[in-house]
Amino acid sequence: MSFDVDVTVRRGDGQIAARFVTGPGATVLFGPSGVGKTTIMQMVAGLVRPESGHVRVAGETLFDAAARIDVRPEQRRIGYVFQEPRLFPHRRVAANLRYGMARGAGDWDGVIAMLGIGHLLDRWPRSLSGGEARRVAIGRALLSNPRVLLLDEPLSSLDRARRGDILDALEAVRDCSGIPILMVTHDPEEAERIATAIVRL
Repeated sequence: MSFDVDVTVRRGDGQIAARFVTGPGATVLFGPSGVGKTTIMQMVAGLVRPESGHVRVAGETLFDAAARIDVRPEQRRIGYVFQEPRLFPHRRVAANLRYGMARGAGDWDGVIAMLGIGHLLDRWPRSLSGGEARRVAIGRALLSNPRVLLLDEPLSSLDRARRGDILDALEAVRDCSGIPILMVTHDPEEAERIATAIVRL
């Protein structure tokens, strides 16, 4: 299995909880804005500590409240792509991508080809379109040699043409990389196209 997640955390007067077990491919957390999808993803990443439950990814326990296991975020080998690309503005695309390799070896040529970003390597982030910047951010995450890839609304604020480009890239990552994906979206078209399992929230 790729994900075995059973987590609960309080937020204000409410509670955010999720329980799911999914196999290889792409698991999509699907639901309206404000339901807690990003918080659940952050619990998987270790950025928010659950109050109870467990997080197991690719057979490894990253959090278990009962067993008092809580692996530090930087030790979880998770590639996290946020809603905004968060590229370093003072580094060209190639340097942004190599920064992702600092913690482990990655398949440089394979990732560049899979995402179609070879022609962007000498560009500055400020010169990239929204879709190009997202593909570079995904590439940087993949080159960090992650155990799992987390994608938080990776198509937000993109026009339809650029959304199509990113969906193509995500399908390639899903089908060719072998890395489990956990993705957040509120868009049913995105969910149906990318998901091998949908968790409805």
